[in-house]
Formats: sequence, structure tokens, C-alpha cells
Amino acid sequence: MKISGFQKLTLLDFPEKVACIIFTQGCNFKCSYCQNSILISHECYEPIPEEEIFEYLSKRKKVLDGVVISGGEPTVQKDLYEFILKIKKMGFAIKLDTNGSNPIILKKLLDENLLDYVAMDIKNVFSEYKKVAKTIVNIDNIKESIKLLQNSNIPHEFRTTIIKNIHSIKEILEICSYFNQKEKIYIQNFEQSENVIDKKLVSFSHEELIELEKKIKERFPNVIFRNL
Repeated sequence: MKISGFQKLTLLDFPEKVACIIFTQGCNFKCSYCQNSILISHECYEPIPEEEIFEYLSKRKKVLDGVVISGGEPTVQKDLYEFILKIKKMGFAIKLDTNGSNPIILKKLLDENLLDYVAMDIKNVFSEYKKVAKTIVNIDNIKESIKLLQNSNIPHEFRTTIIKNIHSIKEILEICSYFNQKEKIYIQNFEQSENVIDKKLVSFSHEELIELEKKIKERFPNVIFRNL
């Protein structure tokens, strides 16, 4: 596993769990809004040894409930399955953050009950995915991952980062229409930072978000706007 980041404690990233976060190196997307753009490259110049991670976890069994595996995109790691299996055998719950581009490994992890929560990013309407991902995307894989989570028995969420100069109200409504009224759908506003690849991206104002929330919830009351 190429591990290039490790946050030893989080109370926010794994619902109802005290957890740590492992950030894997490398991603098959090049999303213009990515806050972890340093992790997009598959090069990892100072990788964190797995032994260091497992040593920490073994000492924190009575403190931590779970482990979040994020990135980058974790499913590009060839040994992700073995890595998760080892953590699971230690007694930790696992949350996976993914872009949904690899339904094969996602299905394997779900079928073997190795995941306890999955958060999947929905970048844009299917017809305009490349506008955000900045690469050719197999949309059938994205749809298959959505279906796998919808048919699973584990808690999961779908989330979209909205960008003013990319996502219109029409597109946000279309994204919401991909899911049923029981799904957890989160909308989060883009935040500009030094780490973002495209410095020309624009956030929605607070007032615009309030108006968006009102219009979207009229049709999709299950949608939750984060950080309003």
C-alpha cells in the first residue's frame, strides 16, 4: 500500500465512530476541485510504512472504533483488499471513501463483509462527468458502484461537491434524481484553497446555498446540505 498521509484521530469522518484516517497515494481522476491534489500522483516519495500504521492501531484498540481509508483513490491500490482484511481482523470498523470507479473490488469487499460504511463521491451528471474528473470515466462502472451500495446492507452515503461555474441547479437536481428518497445524499460547497488544482473555480455564496437548498428540498427532501 502506498500510504502518504495518516491522521491519528477524527471524530467527524466516520459517523458515530472515533477513528483515524489513512490517506493512500494515487488517483485515476484529476478532479479540478480536489483538496488532496498532492495525492493524485502515484509517486509517493516518503511513504508511511504499513508497520507504523499497524503498530499505532494495536496500541489504540481501546480508544479507536474504526479506520477511514481515503485518498487519493484507495481502490487503485493493488493490495487494498489484504490491507483492509488485516485491519478488520484487528477488530476495527472500516469506512471507505471512493469515487466508485472500481466496482469489482468494491463488490469483493462488500461480499466479504469487510466494509462498515462507504462514502461515494458523485462528481457530476453522468453526461458531464469529465468536466469535473478531468479524464475519461467509465460511467457504467460508476453506475454499477451506485447499484452495489444501494443493494448492500451497510450504511452508505453519496456526496457531491458543487461548484458555481460547473454545477447549475438543473444539474444538481439531475444528480439527486439518480437516488431514491431513502438514500443519504449530501451536497457540499466547494472551498478554494492553495491545494486545489484549478484556481479559477468559484464557490456558491451562503445566500445562494440557502436558495439552492430550498429549491432542491422541494423535490428531494432527503438531500442534506453540509456546512450551511
